[in-house]
This record gives sequence, C-alpha cells and structure tokens, in this order.
Amino acid sequence: MTKLPSRLHHTAYVTKDLEATRAFYEDVLGLPLIATWCEKDFLFGKDRTYCHCFFGIGDGGALAFFQFADAEDQALFGPEIPATPFMHIALNVDKETQAELEGRIKQAGLEATYTLEHGYCRSIYVVDPNGMTVEFTCDDPRAESGDAYRRSIAHAELKRWLAGDHSTNNDFRHAEAA
Repeated sequence: MTKLPSRLHHTAYVTKDLEATRAFYEDVLGLPLIATWCEKDFLFGKDRTYCHCFFGIGDGGALAFFQFADAEDQALFGPEIPATPFMHIALNVDKETQAELEGRIKQAGLEATYTLEHGYCRSIYVVDPNGMTVEFTCDDPRAESGDAYRRSIAHAELKRWLAGDHSTNNDFRHAEAA
C-alpha cells in the first residue's frame, strides 16, 4: 500500500495586504498567527524580498500568505484570485465551531457569502480580504458510515461521469434540492 502524506503542512497564497489578511484570519476566524518568516532569496533569476505568514489549523497544518516588498514581484507572483466559489479552500469543523464562526463573521460586519447543504455536509462560505473563498464544512454524522462504499465506487463513478452519464449519486441531498 502506498503511504499517504500525513496531513496538510500548509497551503500558500499571495496577499496584497498582510495586515488585512492577518486581521481576517486571526481576529475574525480565530486562526492564530503561528509563524512569520521575513526572507530574501535568490529566486527565478533575482533576489526577492518577502514576508511569509502562517495561520494555524487544528491538525498542525497552516494557511500561509506571502507579501512581496517589491511591487514588480508582487504583480508577478500575486495575480488576482478569481471571484468564483469553485476555487476555494475548505476547512473541516464540527457543528459548534461552524456556528461560532458564523457568529464571528457576522459580528465582524461580514456576511457569509452563502450556506450550502450538500447533504453529506453543511458548508458556510466567506470571502477573505484577498478575494479567496474560504469554506467551513461540517460533515453529516451519517456520512462517515458510507466512506468505505464511496471509496469503492470512486473510479467507476468518475468513469460513468466522463462517459456522459451525469446523473446525481448524492443520496444525502434533501428532496427539494434534487
């Protein structure tokens, strides 16, 4: 059996405003700032100076953000994040944490962009100061019992979809959402 990575170490993005990003992730969402690396490296043909901040998540992993000192580097490495819900980071939370986050988002004067009942999980989405969508998802308690089955049919379901059969296989969806 192939050994899998043990956890997400970090995922990295570029921000135009590290302080606004820090305030959102730490003050609003409660993810602690756990490391700030101020660095200068010879990268891609020249010296580049940047700051790299890490915000901790419960499993020991982190969300990380870069900001470059040089405007040219910032433009080169920090393209705009497209405003689409289909490019996002999803973080697993329990029901109580999800409710607390919804309250913190509202208390900060922000609005969750939307809530989605996937059936197998409930998700709230909020957009960070960089335009990135962050999802907080809480699994339905029944979902875990079907994990082995979903793994066993994953390749067959992908093959079916790619062959043109686009029928739904989400048995968890509420009848009105089907």
